[in-house]
Parts: sequence; structure tokens; C-alpha cells
Amino acid sequence: MPDDVIFQPLKFKNLTVKNRVFRSNISGRFDNYDGSGNQARINWEVKFARGGVGAIISSFVPVHINGRILPNYATVDSDDKIPFWRKLGEEVHKFDCKYIMQLSHGGRQRDVPGVEYPMNMSSTDKSDPLHGFECKRMTLADIKDTVNNFAEGARRAREAGLDGVELHGANGYLITQFLSSAINDRTDEYGGPLENRARFVIEIVKAIRAKVGKDFHLQMKISATDHNNALLLLKLEKPGNTVADSIQVCKWLVDAGADSIHVSTGSSFPHPRNPCGSDFPISIFKQTYEQLAASGDNTFRNLVLFQGRISGDIFQRQWLDAGVPPDQIEGLTLPDSRQIKQAMPVPVICTGGFQTASVIRDAITRGDCDGVSIARPLVANNDLVKQFAAGRDRAEKPCTYCNKCLAHVVEHPLGCYEESRFRDRDEMMAQVMSVFHPPPFQ
Repeated sequence: MPDDVIFQPLKFKNLTVKNRVFRSNISGRFDNYDGSGNQARINWEVKFARGGVGAIISSFVPVHINGRILPNYATVDSDDKIPFWRKLGEEVHKFDCKYIMQLSHGGRQRDVPGVEYPMNMSSTDKSDPLHGFECKRMTLADIKDTVNNFAEGARRAREAGLDGVELHGANGYLITQFLSSAINDRTDEYGGPLENRARFVIEIVKAIRAKVGKDFHLQMKISATDHNNALLLLKLEKPGNTVADSIQVCKWLVDAGADSIHVSTGSSFPHPRNPCGSDFPISIFKQTYEQLAASGDNTFRNLVLFQGRISGDIFQRQWLDAGVPPDQIEGLTLPDSRQIKQAMPVPVICTGGFQTASVIRDAITRGDCDGVSIARPLVANNDLVKQFAAGRDRAEKPCTYCNKCLAHVVEHPLGCYEESRFRDRDEMMAQVMSVFHPPPFQ
């Protein structure tokens, strides 16, 4: 194992991770409505630390309550949240696992708005085209306040004893809404040319460095290619940023103080290419999408599409056709990651359905990336990294990429809902509900 590149430490400027596998950002509605955390989230994160990953990238952590994508997500918007995050970090650290907080803001992209902010802010005042979530264009004062919210979030993460922060600049959330040429329609200094569209996130990086110094890990997750009009329903939209655009943005990020780049894809979440799946679980969306039905201009339309037998089948086929075949899901983003890595002086992490040791090993050895992040396959097999260490190339019951976990998460606890991977439904549900034991954090 010492010669296995998967288990060689990954050294960043301000952080060393024991191996090359990161748990990517994924989470359910584990916390309290007011944004305070509880024991269920700690139990969730400890699953993966115990399973052997080198570092955990937290779920989407809003830097302000108006930036959350769903209620019941723990936030980092005030100092009274620090003790919870400190406790979580301490529990994860018991397994020699690092914990990186993902500083996030949903902008116009949010599934279920809270009662406090019925309309959110964005780079634009155009509703998102898939769900029709409404938004208002951020003023210069709004931008300044939000930049400061990110910097304060980083300060709180450091004071909590966590190991670093990641900016969620991918998958259609607020930073993407500024970066993307398909979304950002501003005519001021934050819109137009790529340099202007990148100004918001560069100001965030500089503000964080001013707040926490140069010796605290800071990375950025970016959608290397937007594929903004991948779905047939969105063919009238612009395609958005290319990998060449993202390479330039990444260079500016590193110059401003970023220690690493985390490569993803897609201008929204969900997106046909992220998370790419072997199936679109339309039968589950018929049950859970009702939670979104009143959230956007198009959400009721989408629910009707899902409910119809013919329209549901058509939507399902279009979604899968806009993605990639099942045998191409693993390592989907490696070509973009390789281009970014070749241009970067800092380590590059890649996400994209990884669950095979030989695929990960080859990607790192070829120079496509320095490490990988994994979400769904680790939900399916929390101990996947330990299985790699024991010599297994793939889990005995691998993730099927069915995306049932993500179809359930709007309404139900997060876990693996692919019943074929379990002896019976009772065993499956015991796994799903295990996140609530031990009982709530006090």
C-alpha cells in the first residue's frame, strides 16, 4: 500500500491529507430550521471519516440564511454557530480525517425557500430556466455584503478548528451565476467580459485572505464546462463557459490566494451531466418534487410532466440523452481536469462518479488530477476507501448511479435507496435511518 498513489499523502500549501480520496459535498436536511447544526450531521460526517477518506468536504454551508438551498441545512452565518462546527471537526479528526467547510450561497438556485427570504439574489434578475426560481439582481451594496459574508464564514471555520474552506463556485450556485456567460447579463463591472464576471469570486478570495491570513487552506470548486443548454428544454439558452474560460479564472484564483482547484461540471444542480446517472428516477420525483411545486414559475409544470406517463418517459429519456452512457460516468470530468491541471501550479481535485481503485490510480498517475472527490459511491459504501486499502478494486455492491438518493433528499433522509443492494427493504431503511443514532447534539 505505501507504493499505491491513492494512499500517498496529498500536500497542499497549508494542508496535508493522508490519502487522495475526498468525500465530496453531499448532504440531507439534517439540521435545525434556524441554521443551527445537530448530531445527525455529525453522525453523517463521521460515517465517512470512519470509512477511511482522507478529507471530507462539507455539504453546502450557507454563509447567510438567504443563501440556503433548503431549510434544515447548517449555516455559518453567525458566531454562535462556531461551537457546533468545532464539535463536528473534533469528531471527524478522531479518525485522522481532515474537514473542509464548503462556503456556499445558492443565489437564484434553491429548491425550497425559507419563510425569511421569499426571493433570493443573483447576478441577474432572470429566473432560472429549468425550475423558474425567481430572483432579484444584486446591487453593488449586496455584492459587498455577500463578499464579507464569505470572508466571515472562513473566519468562523478557522476559529472552529477546521482544516480549510472551499468556495462553491460550481453547479449553478451564486458564484457560477456571476462566472457563467450564459447566466450573467450585467452591464456593470461585474458583467460582460470574463475578467468582470470573475471579479466577484476574486474579491471573495482576497477578502478571505485578508480575514484569515495566508496559512489557512482555501480551495475553489468550479464547473470547468457549463453545458448550460444540454437539456432539450434549454436549447434556446447559451452554452456558457468553456474549459478555456475556466482555466483563465483558475489562474486568477491562484494569483489571488487559492491553494487548490476542485473540478466539476454543469451550470445547474441537478444537471444531466452532474450527477450523471444510469437512470432518472422519475417514479421518486413524482413523490418528492411536490415539495418544490410552489417554489418557481416552472415547478408545477415540471411536476405535471413527471406525473404524466408519456411526458414523464419523454423527460426521462431527454435527461439521460443529455448525459453520458452508464459506462462513461466514472471519470466523466477527467478531460477537463487534465487541461486545468496542466495549467495550474497547485493541486487539482476531480469529481465524477469515481468508485474503482484502478481508475482513480490511473487518473492520478497520468496527471489528470492529484486526488478525487466522491459522493454517491461513498453513500453506497461508506467504507469504500478501506476496501481499496484491503486490495479490492471495486466494492462488492457498487453504486449503480441510480440517483435515487438525490431524488429522495428534498423530502426524506439521505442514504442509499437502491433496494437491490440490500437483503431487503428493512435493511435498506436501517442504513438510511442510522444517521439519527446517537441522538441529537445538545
